[in-house]
Amino acid sequence: MTYDYDVIIIGGGPAGTTCALYAARHDLKILLLDKKTFPRDKICGDAISGKSLIYLRELGLLPRLERAPQARVNGVIFSSPNGTQTYVPFTPPNATRQSYGYVCRREVFDNILFQAAKETVETLEGFAVDDLLVENGRVYGISGVDARGQRKRFTAKVVVGADGYSSIVRRKLGLYEIDPRHWVIATRAYYRGVKNMTDAIEIHFVKDILPGYFWIFPLDNGLANVGLGMLHGKIKKRHINLRQAHIAATQSPYFRERFEDAELVGGIHGWNLPMGSKQRTVHGDGFLLLGDAAGLVDPFSGEGISNAMSSGKIAAGVLAEVCRGEDYSAAQLQAYADRLWAELGPELKLSYRLQLVGRIRPLLNLVVERAATYKEVRDWISAMMAGVASREDLTSIRTYVRLLFQPG
Repeated sequence: MTYDYDVIIIGGGPAGTTCALYAARHDLKILLLDKKTFPRDKICGDAISGKSLIYLRELGLLPRLERAPQARVNGVIFSSPNGTQTYVPFTPPNATRQSYGYVCRREVFDNILFQAAKETVETLEGFAVDDLLVENGRVYGISGVDARGQRKRFTAKVVVGADGYSSIVRRKLGLYEIDPRHWVIATRAYYRGVKNMTDAIEIHFVKDILPGYFWIFPLDNGLANVGLGMLHGKIKKRHINLRQAHIAATQSPYFRERFEDAELVGGIHGWNLPMGSKQRTVHGDGFLLLGDAAGLVDPFSGEGISNAMSSGKIAAGVLAEVCRGEDYSAAQLQAYADRLWAELGPELKLSYRLQLVGRIRPLLNLVVERAATYKEVRDWISAMMAGVASREDLTSIRTYVRLLFQPG
């Protein structure tokens, strides 16, 4: 069979564009398409972690981000249900390199990535994929409608679904599911004029929304990204209206003064986050799934950009190998799943453990109180966030017993 492309990537967000940019380095013929026209908004917490910066540096895109409207952040403020607060810098002690992150509106950040991809690979905006081309159980292309309403079909050796939690690839292949135990629903709103903003992101474990948290992230031009997230199962069980919970958090005694003069810019929007606490199917005959479509959101922090970009780079390496041959089966693409879970699996397991800790209010109070009291605990959290803590330390129960229960 003669194919139009080596790879068709559905979705122009961080996962899809990262995959396209790395795959282009292997001289693959790529079509990157998105149903929207860029720049476009994407509901998100907008936090870009230090791990994401690794890929941006490799792709030569960090200067573009630094020139764009954004806020550089150097640490995180945690508060516990009982009101204890502590600040943890992103850069651990004795580090050879400063660790930091950014908060950048997805309308800006995704456009940086998409325009870079546009310079390198063929792109198609305003194209809504509504079906897959499948023969003998193998995906070999896509069908959809372009911006002028014309139906078009394109074929490829491999189709990549990087199209978010409601992925058309997952849906058409019967893989879509909402598992309330591993699915978070979140709100996001932009405010102008929130008081006492710093160069830190803020994560507040408010008792009324456990297990979950309320966040306040600094942005450019006096804006703040504010939201909260909760497990889908808990929302249903407790009959919580998330929009009302969002407003209640801003009006609670702990935050009321900071929001009393703040202006809501636009509305309060909701979106879905499939947590990486559950390993879902991420490949099959003729297809791969990346980012939110693969369910790679961090179970503890709710951050998804870095894992999306990681999956994009891993996928590109596998596609470079597979597309040289003539076998695009699930067996050949298994290398993607193997490498993905080897890279992200330990982090996701650790984050899930931390999420479970967050469900137990007394233990969560203890964690934050220990961090506020003892520098050793803050330093370890900093090393964990910077990615310099050893995997042995991260997975050893002795580490947690020492940090939480032994004197500092």
